[in-house]
Amino acid sequence: MTSALSLDDALVACLRENGLEKPVLEVQVEEVWPRVMGEVVAGLTHSVEVKDGMLLVRVRSAALKAQLFENRFELVKKLNEAVGAPVLKDCRILG
Repeated sequence: MTSALSLDDALVACLRENGLEKPVLEVQVEEVWPRVMGEVVAGLTHSVEVKDGMLLVRVRSAALKAQLFENRFELVKKLNEAVGAPVLKDCRILG
C-alpha cells in the first residue's frame, strides 16, 4: 500500500526531481525581501537577486550599505528562515 502525499509534499517532490527546488527558493527569497526588511529598507534597495546561494543586494544609500554589511549574517539567517530552507550561504551588499 502506498501512502498519499499532501499536495505540498507532491509539489516539492516534483520540483526536487526536476532540479527546480533551488531556483524556486531563490525567487522566494527575492519575493520576501520587502516583508522581512520592511518598507523603508525595501524602498532604498535598488535590486535583490540570488545566484548560487549568494544574495546580491544593490542599495541607494551608503549608510544602509554599511548597516546591511555589518548585519549580513543575521540577514542571511532571517531570509533563510522566511523561506524555510537554507538557500543563502552569504550576501554581498553593493552600492
